[in-house]
Amino acid sequence: MADNDAQKDKYVTFKSGSEYFGIKIEYVNEIIVYQEITEIPETEDYIKGLINLRGKIIPVVDARIRFRQEPFEYNDRTCIIVLNVKNLVVGLIVEKIAEVVEITEGNIVSNPKIGKADKSQNKYVYGIGRVGDKVKLLLDPEKLLNDEDTALLEQITDEKEE
Repeated sequence: MADNDAQKDKYVTFKSGSEYFGIKIEYVNEIIVYQEITEIPETEDYIKGLINLRGKIIPVVDARIRFRQEPFEYNDRTCIIVLNVKNLVVGLIVEKIAEVVEITEGNIVSNPKIGKADKSQNKYVYGIGRVGDKVKLLLDPEKLLNDEDTALLEQITDEKEE
């Protein structure tokens, strides 16, 4: 990546359900259009499968299913954000990319402990970023996959590339 200071407060934002989320740009390798996915049997439902990205096999995760939202039908706005998480390249399927925004630390509120009793979504969100009069839920990409998923996906992608 280029100059880290220039990217320090930059976030790629995307829509999932009725919410807007942000991921620090330093985790983002690239954003690609949705492509055909090869399913992996006997994995979590949010792990949609594998894609071949210029010869590299990468697993993809559906953001809506991971956040326990209603699944959506993929269309021409559907994108895959290619992330580098814990030394594993992973694709995150999102409904649509919103924009790249700057959110300084002063505009980030730590994650509130209110809301649903089911905190399933909150375990991925580490803060709320204010952008003008709107808010973006800031994701910790390292929490999108649990350790078992990461180990399994590393094993699968290693096997496929041999």
